[in-house]
Amino acid sequence: MSMTKKLLLALAITISTTSLFSQADETKDLNCYNKWSIKFDERGADEVTDGVYTDVIITSRVGAKATCYTGKAEVMGKKLMKCYITREDGTYEEVKRSWKGNSNKDVDIINGISESMITVHNELINVLWPKKVKPKKAAFKKAPEPTDD
Repeated sequence: MSMTKKLLLALAITISTTSLFSQADETKDLNCYNKWSIKFDERGADEVTDGVYTDVIITSRVGAKATCYTGKAEVMGKKLMKCYITREDGTYEEVKRSWKGNSNKDVDIINGISESMITVHNELINVLWPKKVKPKKAAFKKAPEPTDD
């Protein structure tokens, strides 16, 4: 094998290995919204009924980055009316933004997650109800191996 072929083979192996590791890293680098969204998708969620909830998660996403906060949400007519982020001192601050196309009005809650509200700066806001996630289903019971009986 010539030196050029050896170098090309080594380069190809290096590129393949690098791309494999970068794909593995992408799955580890899920943001907080993605992690919760996957859990809701896998398990489903109970219906969010009218009331005030002090145990919600409010997510703010810009591009691939997300920040998740604890918060409070008001639901009326099965729609998200207002949401508030919890401050370190236990007080709440209402989430107020300049919204695109009234995306903060008439917000449905589907499978325990509000529809995305979009700001004029393309920030996506969602409210999640983690206590509405259905419990994890038990794994399937495996059959025993055959015996010599």
